[in-house]
Amino acid sequence: MARTGRPPKPLEEHKRTGTFNVTRHGSKTALAVVEPAPVMPHEADPGDVFAQVMAEGVVWLGRTDLPALAMLQSLLEERKPLRADALAGSTEARKALRDLDRQLIPLLGELGFNPAARARLGLAEVKTQSKLEELRSRQSH
Repeated sequence: MARTGRPPKPLEEHKRTGTFNVTRHGSKTALAVVEPAPVMPHEADPGDVFAQVMAEGVVWLGRTDLPALAMLQSLLEERKPLRADALAGSTEARKALRDLDRQLIPLLGELGFNPAARARLGLAEVKTQSKLEELRSRQSH
């Protein structure tokens, strides 16, 4: 049966405008709050970042995700020398790098490695500390 009327607002929109209500939107649909990741330097190796993320534990991945994770790791390893060649000026390497990135981005999304995918999975939203929370955390240390 086709839907009629306006589409529902996303939970993030309700939270941003202050209209989120647990009784109406349900606590099961409420997203967990996580601290934002530190900004990685531009020169960071994606393979090292991937290893660090996996070592810290990604709770939403299961055994059935192992083939996709192996493919992701392989693509990230393949990306490193291509990027070095592209930065050295090789146009062929630059084209190959862009093609590889077009394969990587959807795979990352399917595995929940971007905010939109995590929101779709109902996992987490990133919340920055308010000034008051920042002051309280500094006082406690």
